[in-house]
Amino acid sequence: MKFTIPREKLFAPVQTVNGVVERRQTLPILSNLLLVAQDNALRLTATDMEVELVATVEHPVEAPGEITVPARKLLDICRALPDEATLGFEVVTGRAVIQSGKSRFTLATLPAEEFPATEVQEAIVRFTIPQNVLKELISSTHFAMAHQDVRYFLNGLMLEISSGQVRGVATDGHRLALCDTPVGVDVGEPLQVIVPRKGVLELARLLDDRDTEVAVAVGRNHIQITFAELRYTAKLIDGRFPDYQRVLPALQDEVLMGDRALLRQGLTRASILSNEKYRGIRLLLQANSLRALAHNPEQEEAEEEIDVEYGGEEMEIGFNVSYLLDALAAIKTAKVRLSVSDPNSSCLILPEDSTSCQYVVMPMRL
Repeated sequence: MKFTIPREKLFAPVQTVNGVVERRQTLPILSNLLLVAQDNALRLTATDMEVELVATVEHPVEAPGEITVPARKLLDICRALPDEATLGFEVVTGRAVIQSGKSRFTLATLPAEEFPATEVQEAIVRFTIPQNVLKELISSTHFAMAHQDVRYFLNGLMLEISSGQVRGVATDGHRLALCDTPVGVDVGEPLQVIVPRKGVLELARLLDDRDTEVAVAVGRNHIQITFAELRYTAKLIDGRFPDYQRVLPALQDEVLMGDRALLRQGLTRASILSNEKYRGIRLLLQANSLRALAHNPEQEEAEEEIDVEYGGEEMEIGFNVSYLLDALAAIKTAKVRLSVSDPNSSCLILPEDSTSCQYVVMPMRL
């Protein structure tokens, strides 16, 4: 195996696939990248057994072959070399030798045959979607995913694919985020799959704000997304997502309408003196006014009054302020709507003029 390549051509794909390599691995092979050189192309593969990334670089190959090399060390070498450097890569007696100018590195390797292959079954649904649209769907919902919950099916993002639409839903049992986006897909029955938390965060890192299309293939046990020179594969969580429709509150006739930025600023200031552990805050809804009250075990108190449009009944209700702020951060419209039926009911937060994204926050007793 032998090839010579400009540093900038190798650095970007090595850096991209390194995102899934864990620093502490139980299997040594998972700390390595699989390098395959053949057919005038280099293929770099990294996996943690849950998410796999495969980057392809079109480049002439002097001698084909395959080997695995330490992922972090290869990345550090590429990063440390000058921008205009050229790398000569060759496998000599089971070692990877990298030469660039007066620099020479010899890396330990492991056989390519030991590298785990991700088994991908036949796709059930295929569609294409612009990168920026998929990125927006993920960023609008993923913050509500659970983290290391015993209910393992909550530790991910549920994608519901139906004809003409993809819906993302995430919940940790205390709040819920839901967002719809139109997609050119035709399915008989709606299909629900759960992408694991790490897979969601890694995908969010890979997607950018361009409107270039990516190809999505969804099977029973995996989701695969193909970019121009990158293929992402994630194993799906084997579990049944809860019936989220049951916890979506009905939109009330009298809703609170407020400026999103003012609400965020006011709640952020009030949260400074909330209990650091529980983050509780009391909201007092009054005619065209919202008062946010917080206190903590040190007997400190904060009060904020925010001008809003509200003509419903007066009520006082407690919430985790972090959940409210996360929902307000995800909404992009200038104004937002808050709908609450009574002090014991969940709060429904919506953009000003749409129901394509919905956020539900359960009340808390203070």
